[in-house]
Amino acid sequence: MNTTADKPQKPKVAAKPAKSSSKKVPPKSKKPESMSELLKQVGQTIVVPHKDERITGTIVEKQKNALIIDINAKTLAAVGSREFDIAQDYIGELKEGQEIEVTVLAEDSPRGYIPVSLRQAAVDAKWEVFEESLEDDKELTAKGIETNKGGMIVVVNGVRGFVPSSQFGKDFMGKIDDLLNKTFQVKAIEVDREKNRLIFSERHVSEADELALRDSALSAVESGSIYEGVVSGVMHFGLFVTVEIPVDDKDGVGHIEGLVHISEISWEKVDHPKNYHQVGNRIKVKVLGVDEKTNKLNLSVKQLSDDPWKVIDKDYPVGTTLTGTVSRVEPFGVFVNVEDGVDGLIHASKLNPDEVYEKGAEVTVTVESVDPERRRMSLSPILTEVPVGYK
Repeated sequence: MNTTADKPQKPKVAAKPAKSSSKKVPPKSKKPESMSELLKQVGQTIVVPHKDERITGTIVEKQKNALIIDINAKTLAAVGSREFDIAQDYIGELKEGQEIEVTVLAEDSPRGYIPVSLRQAAVDAKWEVFEESLEDDKELTAKGIETNKGGMIVVVNGVRGFVPSSQFGKDFMGKIDDLLNKTFQVKAIEVDREKNRLIFSERHVSEADELALRDSALSAVESGSIYEGVVSGVMHFGLFVTVEIPVDDKDGVGHIEGLVHISEISWEKVDHPKNYHQVGNRIKVKVLGVDEKTNKLNLSVKQLSDDPWKVIDKDYPVGTTLTGTVSRVEPFGVFVNVEDGVDGLIHASKLNPDEVYEKGAEVTVTVESVDPERRRMSLSPILTEVPVGYK
């Protein structure tokens, strides 16, 4: 039985020629057969998270002990209770709708959420605080937890850092233990995220005005200038001097520490700096330069006067007879101080074997030769009789 014969047929109508039109009919879009195809049509792609991968997502909901995040995956991600507690301070500042970076802990979870962590994001946020505080010279709150020979270990914003002994103000010098388990204000002076290095200064807070004067003094100090200062330390290699630099625009005096190396204390040979100056002595110094790494001054005392060796041959021509003081006795001869900064040598071959030479004793000598460039003067004693073997 032909069923088509029972249905009424519509008469065939000749097709009318299509009207010309400049408009193009858009092709029908293919119906999406999966979620990935649907997202593709609207310009989105599904993210397939991998363990330890860092992904940016949007906060969907903040719960009491969890944070729900949309990372454009098939399912939402969540910061669980354990990870939530670790980054709780950081999470407290976040808001729904905010974009954050998370670290994937696993690719799936039986609970339906992709587990993620905010630990690294929280750490990064803290480092950003340190970097901003360094750039803007802002104060931070530190808590002292441990001391060692170099200074104090502190915790700032939940991260361990270090305050060197030299970065405590004078009120705490020698008694930084008083700050253990206490909070105090500091400023960051070194922030290195890659090396996990955080250095803070208490002094930059408590002595901020003095340091501002010091910075101004550093800008005002000039090489070759002469200033006054106070000896703050005496070491075998030289003198530490706190130099006073007038600061006109601050209407005050900036203090900068400098070093007078042992070779710059006197034109004569210096056995030990303590023989010339003591802590607390006020002295004048000449600035030789500024150490750019340490911002400390290179100083000289001897260059406050001219080098006596420059004119020694004119002041003491060959044949001159003079009286000097024995400054050193060596196996090869005796050194005689002619004037400040100038020692001449009586060679052992010219000494009277029957005479004893002691440091500080006066001796009359004759100048035999002078070499200003090599800073040498040869002397001979005035003899009442010619010793055996004299040449």
